[in-house]
Amino acid sequence: MGGEIARLILVVCLSGTAVAGPLDDAAEAYTRGDFDVAAKLLILYAEKGSAYEQAILGMMYDYGQGVPQDYAQAAKWYRAAAEQGYAHAQYLLGDMYTRGEGVSPDYVQAHKWLSLSASRYPLSEEKSRAKAERLRDTIASEMTAAQIAEAQLLAGEWKPK
Repeated sequence: MGGEIARLILVVCLSGTAVAGPLDDAAEAYTRGDFDVAAKLLILYAEKGSAYEQAILGMMYDYGQGVPQDYAQAAKWYRAAAEQGYAHAQYLLGDMYTRGEGVSPDYVQAHKWLSLSASRYPLSEEKSRAKAERLRDTIASEMTAAQIAEAQLLAGEWKPK
Protein backbone atom coordinates (compact mmCIF):
# COMPACT_ATOMS: atom_id res chain seq x y z
CA MET A 1 0.00 0.00 0.00
CA GLY A 2 2.94 2.36 0.61
CA GLY A 3 3.63 2.41 -3.14
CA GLU A 4 0.04 3.50 -3.77
CA ILE A 5 0.38 6.39 -1.34
CA ALA A 6 3.68 7.45 -2.89
CA ARG A 7 2.08 7.27 -6.35
CA LEU A 8 -0.81 9.47 -5.20
CA ILE A 9 1.59 12.00 -3.72
CA LEU A 10 3.58 12.09 -6.93
CA VAL A 11 0.42 12.40 -9.04
CA VAL A 12 -0.61 15.40 -6.94
CA CYS A 13 2.79 17.00 -7.39
CA LEU A 14 2.76 16.46 -11.14
CA SER A 15 -0.89 17.36 -11.69
CA GLY A 16 -0.46 21.07 -11.37
CA THR A 17 -3.07 21.19 -8.60
CA ALA A 18 -0.46 21.78 -5.96
CA VAL A 19 1.95 24.62 -5.46
CA ALA A 20 5.61 23.70 -5.88
CA GLY A 21 7.56 23.81 -2.65
CA PRO A 22 6.33 22.19 0.55
CA LEU A 23 4.21 19.62 -1.28
CA ASP A 24 7.19 18.62 -3.42
CA ASP A 25 9.07 18.28 -0.15
CA ALA A 26 6.26 16.07 1.19
CA ALA A 27 6.50 13.75 -1.82
CA GLU A 28 10.27 13.54 -1.48
CA ALA A 29 10.00 12.88 2.25
CA TYR A 30 7.45 10.14 1.67
CA THR A 31 9.43 8.39 -1.05
CA ARG A 32 12.56 8.34 1.13
CA GLY A 33 10.48 6.90 4.01
CA ASP A 34 10.43 10.03 6.18
CA PHE A 35 6.72 9.70 6.93
CA ASP A 36 6.79 12.09 9.90
CA VAL A 37 7.93 14.99 7.73
CA ALA A 38 5.57 14.02 4.90
CA ALA A 39 2.58 13.97 7.30
CA LYS A 40 3.44 17.36 8.80
CA LEU A 41 3.66 18.92 5.34
CA LEU A 42 0.56 17.20 3.96
CA ILE A 43 -1.66 18.20 6.86
CA LEU A 44 -1.17 21.85 5.93
CA TYR A 45 -2.75 21.25 2.53
CA ALA A 46 -5.38 18.83 3.82
CA GLU A 47 -6.61 21.36 6.38
CA LYS A 48 -6.99 23.94 3.59
CA GLY A 49 -9.42 21.59 1.85
CA SER A 50 -7.35 19.88 -0.84
CA ALA A 51 -9.07 16.57 -1.61
CA TYR A 52 -5.90 14.89 -2.86
CA GLU A 53 -3.96 15.66 0.28
CA GLN A 54 -6.93 14.74 2.46
CA ALA A 55 -7.05 11.30 0.84
CA ILE A 56 -3.31 10.79 1.21
CA LEU A 57 -3.44 11.87 4.84
CA GLY A 58 -6.33 9.47 5.36
CA MET A 59 -4.19 6.64 4.00
CA MET A 60 -1.32 7.62 6.27
CA TYR A 61 -3.67 7.39 9.29
CA ASP A 62 -5.14 4.16 7.92
CA TYR A 63 -1.69 2.54 7.80
CA GLY A 64 0.05 4.42 10.62
CA GLN A 65 2.67 6.09 8.45
CA GLY A 66 4.07 9.26 10.03
CA VAL A 67 1.05 9.47 12.32
CA PRO A 68 -0.42 7.00 14.81
CA GLN A 69 -2.67 4.45 13.13
CA ASP A 70 -6.15 5.80 13.73
CA TYR A 71 -9.07 4.52 11.68
CA ALA A 72 -11.40 7.29 12.88
CA GLN A 73 -8.94 9.93 11.62
CA ALA A 74 -8.52 7.99 8.39
CA ALA A 75 -12.29 7.97 7.89
CA LYS A 76 -12.45 11.70 8.69
CA TRP A 77 -9.93 12.57 5.98
CA TYR A 78 -11.37 10.09 3.46
CA ARG A 79 -14.82 11.62 4.04
CA ALA A 80 -13.50 15.16 3.55
CA ALA A 81 -12.03 14.17 0.18
CA ALA A 82 -14.98 11.91 -0.76
CA GLU A 83 -17.50 14.68 -0.16
CA GLN A 84 -15.61 16.78 -2.72
CA GLY A 85 -16.01 14.01 -5.29
CA TYR A 86 -12.55 12.43 -5.20
CA ALA A 87 -13.23 8.91 -6.50
CA HIS A 88 -10.38 7.13 -4.74
CA ALA A 89 -11.39 8.60 -1.37
CA GLN A 90 -14.98 7.54 -2.03
CA TYR A 91 -13.74 3.99 -2.60
CA LEU A 92 -11.63 4.02 0.56
CA LEU A 93 -14.51 5.42 2.65
CA GLY A 94 -16.89 2.82 1.23
CA ASP A 95 -14.37 0.13 2.11
CA MET A 96 -14.16 1.45 5.68
CA TYR A 97 -17.96 1.25 5.99
CA THR A 98 -17.77 -2.31 4.68
CA ARG A 99 -15.16 -3.30 7.27
CA GLY A 100 -16.48 -1.13 10.11
CA GLU A 101 -13.10 0.49 10.69
CA GLY A 102 -13.22 4.10 11.87
CA VAL A 103 -16.97 4.12 11.30
CA SER A 104 -19.82 1.83 12.29
CA PRO A 105 -20.37 -0.93 9.74
CA ASP A 106 -23.04 0.29 7.35
CA TYR A 107 -23.68 -1.46 4.05
CA VAL A 108 -26.03 1.28 2.84
CA GLN A 109 -23.30 3.91 3.23
CA ALA A 110 -20.69 1.52 1.82
CA HIS A 111 -22.85 0.85 -1.25
CA LYS A 112 -23.49 4.57 -1.73
CA TRP A 113 -19.81 5.55 -1.60
CA LEU A 114 -18.70 2.62 -3.75
CA SER A 115 -21.36 3.44 -6.37
CA LEU A 116 -20.23 7.05 -6.42
CA SER A 117 -16.62 5.99 -6.69
CA ALA A 118 -17.32 3.66 -9.60
CA SER A 119 -19.22 6.39 -11.42
CA ARG A 120 -16.51 9.04 -10.91
CA TYR A 121 -13.37 7.18 -11.96
CA PRO A 122 -12.28 8.37 -15.42
CA LEU A 123 -12.39 5.91 -18.30
CA SER A 124 -8.61 5.63 -18.13
CA GLU A 125 -8.94 4.05 -14.67
CA GLU A 126 -11.04 1.06 -15.70
CA LYS A 127 -9.38 -1.28 -13.17
CA SER A 128 -10.17 1.08 -10.29
CA ARG A 129 -13.77 1.43 -11.43
CA ALA A 130 -14.12 -2.35 -11.75
CA LYS A 131 -12.65 -2.84 -8.26
CA ALA A 132 -15.22 -0.43 -6.78
CA GLU A 133 -18.03 -2.17 -8.66
CA ARG A 134 -16.90 -5.62 -7.46
CA LEU A 135 -16.82 -4.55 -3.81
CA ARG A 136 -20.19 -2.80 -4.15
CA ASP A 137 -21.72 -5.88 -5.76
CA THR A 138 -20.23 -8.15 -3.09
CA ILE A 139 -21.83 -6.18 -0.26
CA ALA A 140 -25.07 -5.88 -2.24
CA SER A 141 -25.38 -9.66 -2.02
CA GLU A 142 -25.60 -9.21 1.78
CA MET A 143 -28.21 -6.41 1.59
CA THR A 144 -31.99 -6.39 1.34
CA ALA A 145 -33.70 -4.90 -1.69
CA ALA A 146 -34.83 -1.97 0.49
CA GLN A 147 -31.26 -1.28 1.63
CA ILE A 148 -30.00 -1.33 -1.95
CA ALA A 149 -32.78 1.04 -3.00
CA GLU A 150 -31.89 3.39 -0.13
CA ALA A 151 -28.20 3.34 -1.09
CA GLN A 152 -29.06 4.05 -4.73
CA LEU A 153 -31.32 6.93 -3.70
CA LEU A 154 -28.57 8.42 -1.50
CA ALA A 155 -26.04 8.10 -4.31
CA GLY A 156 -28.46 9.70 -6.76
CA GLU A 157 -29.11 12.65 -4.46
CA TRP A 158 -25.42 13.17 -3.59
CA LYS A 159 -23.74 16.43 -4.68
CA PRO A 160 -20.07 17.30 -4.19
CA LYS A 161 -19.29 19.96 -1.58
